[in-house]
Amino acid sequence: MLFFIHFVLKYTNMLNILVISDDEKKIAPLFNNKVVAFYTREQRQKDKAATGDPVRVNSYDIALLDLDSKDWHERLLELRHKVPVIAFSSPDIKRSVEAMKSGASDYMEKPLAGEALEQVLNKYEKELLNHKAGFDEIIGISQPMQEVFNLIKKAAVSESNVLITGESGTGKEPVARAIHKWGPRSEKSFMTINCSAIPDTLLESELFGFEKGSFTGANYTKKGILELADGGTVFLDEIGDVSPLFQTKALRVIQEGEIMRIGGMKNIKVDVRFIAATNKDLKLACRKGTFREDLFYRLNVINIHLPTLRDRMEDIPFLVQHFIKKHRPKKKDIFIKGISDEAMSILTDYSYPGNVRELENIIERAISFAGHNEILPPDLPAFMLHSTPKRRTFVPKMKEAIAGFEKELIWSALQESQGNISKAAAILGIYRQQLQRKIRKLKIAT
Repeated sequence: MLFFIHFVLKYTNMLNILVISDDEKKIAPLFNNKVVAFYTREQRQKDKAATGDPVRVNSYDIALLDLDSKDWHERLLELRHKVPVIAFSSPDIKRSVEAMKSGASDYMEKPLAGEALEQVLNKYEKELLNHKAGFDEIIGISQPMQEVFNLIKKAAVSESNVLITGESGTGKEPVARAIHKWGPRSEKSFMTINCSAIPDTLLESELFGFEKGSFTGANYTKKGILELADGGTVFLDEIGDVSPLFQTKALRVIQEGEIMRIGGMKNIKVDVRFIAATNKDLKLACRKGTFREDLFYRLNVINIHLPTLRDRMEDIPFLVQHFIKKHRPKKKDIFIKGISDEAMSILTDYSYPGNVRELENIIERAISFAGHNEILPPDLPAFMLHSTPKRRTFVPKMKEAIAGFEKELIWSALQESQGNISKAAAILGIYRQQLQRKIRKLKIAT
């Protein structure tokens, strides 16, 4: 039997928890009997047939999975990409290792203790509250990105046109989507067109549409993107590549708020917000006469310039984790949990001429090549390995120093807690069982 529990922590935030177990009577009391709904196997089969999603987890923050329940492995594979999964079971090393390899985030032994369970849940609650290092799908903690986020927020509540500038691969389209998503037009269409990928004649028909019989092959009337996006947003990617003739037509749409289909006889009013993007210097293009100055000022009401990745290297670890979560579902045989310190060091030493897009490509490739549950240096492209100096391996003296430091920390925590191991573990931010193992390993008198 599957059952749902909403667990109210001692903090002000509520963590929504999904528990999958056949031991409801033993486990439910740990959550103060706050059972909201039962979810039977029969209901699970109905949901699977109706929606293809056998476990409805979109509204849950974390899942607890009983490895003693039937079909636990299948359920873990269903859940692992959607929420963190804490596996628990009667003592079984083989099964616990298999669960962790298959994607479980944590493991606990039965019988579950309320205090230990609360420590684990508190840990994941903090991660859930603090996991976003950015705005929407745009990741970054650096100062340049904080400035970008502030501009996105201001642009979102405005109806003004926006020009997004920056090198190729810096993430201009995600910024445009975020502005639309958080703005007053979010319920309407977001239409995008790559101006550099379509010839001028086709670009005009794509944007303005055409009437039946207006040219050879026009066997029907077609609405253009501008008409279909009425009330919404149109994203003009690589606007710096369009011809002077198209610039003139685009300027009229922005100024007058109306279009005419190719072969049409009447103007059609449209209410569209424009977000444009380019990797070119449009001010320079205006001085050279290749881009209309009046169109530039119409588009550049709000300017958002995206920094290169080499100008915000401190964001790389957060971007790497984001891309691992995004692309690991493509790896069916192994669940990729993270990346080794050595591989991360290589990534942070590279200059990224292709910016964020190149980093994402590298991570997607590494996941495909990975033979373990974390990305290792051999999984990265060969050119990165050859261009990065090898890191030194740790000598035994370093291990001794770390052990001595751990011993001092644990001793201080035990002194502060007056020998209470549970309180000492809470001070150190680890589980009680972990602390007990460390005390035995380091031979600390308690």
